[in-house]
Amino acid sequence: MNLHEYQAKQLLREFNITTPRGIVVEDPTHAELAATGYLGGDAWVVKAQIHAGGRGKAGGVRLVKSIAALQEAAHALLGTSLVTYQNAPGGQFVSKLLVEETLPIAREMYLSLLVDRETERVAVVASAAGGMEIEEVAQTQPDKILRELCDPLLGLQEFQCRNLAFGLGLSGSHVGDLTRMLRALYRLFTESDLSLLEINPLVITEDGRMVALDCKMGVDDNALGRQKKFAGLRDDTQIDAREVAAQEAGLNYIALAGNIGCMVNGAGLAMATMDLIKLHGGEPANFLDVGGGATAETVARAFKIILSDSKVRAVLVNIFGGIMRCDIIADGIIQAVKEVGVQVPVVVRLEGTNVDLGKQKLAESGLSIISADGLTDAAQRAVAAVQGS
Repeated sequence: MNLHEYQAKQLLREFNITTPRGIVVEDPTHAELAATGYLGGDAWVVKAQIHAGGRGKAGGVRLVKSIAALQEAAHALLGTSLVTYQNAPGGQFVSKLLVEETLPIAREMYLSLLVDRETERVAVVASAAGGMEIEEVAQTQPDKILRELCDPLLGLQEFQCRNLAFGLGLSGSHVGDLTRMLRALYRLFTESDLSLLEINPLVITEDGRMVALDCKMGVDDNALGRQKKFAGLRDDTQIDAREVAAQEAGLNYIALAGNIGCMVNGAGLAMATMDLIKLHGGEPANFLDVGGGATAETVARAFKIILSDSKVRAVLVNIFGGIMRCDIIADGIIQAVKEVGVQVPVVVRLEGTNVDLGKQKLAESGLSIISADGLTDAAQRAVAAVQGS
């Protein structure tokens, strides 16, 4: 579960980490009051609150130097969908803005904590090259990316913090400042069951303060049962409605930009299915893993979610009948096609237990279901169906 920037910064402040002063507004008329009545000054930063990076390049972060410009930015952003290179093609709805004070910045850095799956440890990543181009820095100048792995028993040690501080070119009191911040961030990360904590940029102001200027935070979904403090922070408006419906149905669904709907059991098989669709000239419309214990009801709900995407022009069902027999899956497909009223070509590839009986049921159903003999055949037939051949 992702948090908005303003929510993440509230958590940072609870761990005595300095952030800019700011206030959240949901109505353009409140932006002026937030700036003049609370923040003061004659310049402010207006930030669209969405669950995606790349806001600055997309116009979602604006420096304004007058009340008129502030009001213009608020009207331009609130109630719209902001499209960045990190979110879905339709963007994400902006219902809140964070209006913050401006700070005199002397230098910018990058700092994050994340789970390193290869070593099964928390990794602290830092770079002296902070800001909007950090992804490019990681690709073109990997030597500028610093990394420390935390012992799962001992945690982040002070010598590791100093290693990072010296690697960032810090000196004097800033070494201690970064050490205290990193130790606090590690406690926040582990105590809150976070999967990602990113501060970009971490800045040093002209008067020597170390400030978390921006923050992205993600919580491990598997830990939400014990992290009650996050219960009211979820924002489903930032998630594709189909993904919300899939979560409620116990399905793993991610919307994509293509036109071939995919329904597969098993994440690895789903990835292979999408790869083959791409290989044969098609574009998958989604990732959808119905799980190993898919039932007729599960299949029907999956069809409804897939077909709620108006771009879908064909559906590829790829099921390996291991835990669930192929004849039961065939019954579910037939029931779903009848119930949902599918109007696009449906290509089905079954393999596993009772596969012959499953194919027989599909053939005798009287429905326009295209049976495939293998995964490659299924991908080719789905692409051909979309292309009208």
